[in-house]
Amino acid sequence: MSDRPAIPVIIDCDTGVDDALALLLAVRHPGLDLRAVTCVAGNTDVDGVVRNTLTVLEQAGAPDIPVARGAERPLIEPARPARHVHGADGMGDLGLPAPTRAPVAVDAVTLLHREILASPSPVTLIPTAPLTNIALLLRTHPEVTRNIERIVFMGGAVATGNATPVAEFNVWHDPEAAAILLTAGVPVTMYGLDVFLRVVVPGTEVHRLRASTDPGTRLAGDLLAHRPTAQGGPPEAEEAGGLGDAGAVCAVADPGGITTSRLPVEVSLAPGPSRGQTIVDRRPRPGESEIHEGTREQTLVDVALEVDVERYVKLYLATVERP
Repeated sequence: MSDRPAIPVIIDCDTGVDDALALLLAVRHPGLDLRAVTCVAGNTDVDGVVRNTLTVLEQAGAPDIPVARGAERPLIEPARPARHVHGADGMGDLGLPAPTRAPVAVDAVTLLHREILASPSPVTLIPTAPLTNIALLLRTHPEVTRNIERIVFMGGAVATGNATPVAEFNVWHDPEAAAILLTAGVPVTMYGLDVFLRVVVPGTEVHRLRASTDPGTRLAGDLLAHRPTAQGGPPEAEEAGGLGDAGAVCAVADPGGITTSRLPVEVSLAPGPSRGQTIVDRRPRPGESEIHEGTREQTLVDVALEVDVERYVKLYLATVERP
């Protein structure tokens, strides 16, 4: 990666345990140039997201990357935080210190607009949260698409959801925003639950991270241990934790670690049990609906279907242990 120019990236997040893992990776990866971070309500309220984001960047020893406050709620629905997963403070209730700096004086959409158009090369957006900020940006400033290389978003599911049986949390939290993103007219990669849940850092590695003297590395270990994937056995075995949102950053830094298929994707916006579902059409040929009613134009998305777990675990560990 040192022989290639760093990829300019912007993360839009709802920090969040695994959003924090994603930030730690983006800050320390030499092939990524983190230009800005924007915050949106999701895992916790937006003010908590701003606080958590600033704290994580400080713990990571990051430079003064601009951080902006964004939408307090989805476009239509009320905010529905996931404190039962991420703790009362959104960061696993680890007792982290308050940040020493403040967000920038402009809102998230203004910062996104400014940083995208100011970048000398096209920016890759990595939303790891409900897509409200991104939808507002695309509707308010559609001209930004000319300097967006790709949007790699953590969201959606081909098979099983988590917020509902069929809907993943980020898309379910603001389905209208997700639908707007899919029609942005730029290349889109969907890093959904089908790969999200599979990348797990072994407990022995998490245990080692937690013993580090570097605050950022130690924080990565504590965050991974907050959401263990196994119960029983010695503590170091129980500490195994999923990378979650950080996998989407891995997919930007090392896209060869995922296998994607270019497939039609749309978001169910109807009320009821399917609301927020990402409907991914994997059929090899048209069905009776198209034969009898005609075809509809649908967005083609690069959907991640397989992931090289060992490759991304090694990438994450090697990166977050950098000074």
